[in-house]
Amino acid sequence: MTKPDQPIVAFFLVPKSEVIYEHENSTMRQALERMEYHRYTAIPILDNNGRYVSTITEGDLLWKIKNDNLSFQDTNNINLSEVPKNMKNYTVSINVSIEELVLLAGEQNFVPVVDDQQYFIGIVKRGDIIHYCYEEIFKSREKQPS
Repeated sequence: MTKPDQPIVAFFLVPKSEVIYEHENSTMRQALERMEYHRYTAIPILDNNGRYVSTITEGDLLWKIKNDNLSFQDTNNINLSEVPKNMKNYTVSINVSIEELVLLAGEQNFVPVVDDQQYFIGIVKRGDIIHYCYEEIFKSREKQPS
């Protein structure tokens, strides 16, 4: 796999239409159920205009339940905007370098991709970046003389 002619992010991008996300005015219960159904530990949170706001994790939801002594029923009444986020996921533009993408993927399950107006356009998954790097390393080893 060689570097593509188009920006590297476009090569890996999972478009918004294929990404599981929630809106900041969704409830904790909606996020919990969606994450459980899809078996995700983190999902992007968008505002009503489609701009990336943050990422919500299972840990964020569990800490909110624990710290506020909430029942599962209580989660129907709490919007995601009210849940403290314990980790900041950084976003990238479509033109980011592979080096920066690799650094972010080391810290995040996925890297949110936004346009110049901060509208969410998709994600790059950590696993796809790792696979790409593995292929590049393996290919470079094959080219070396023995």
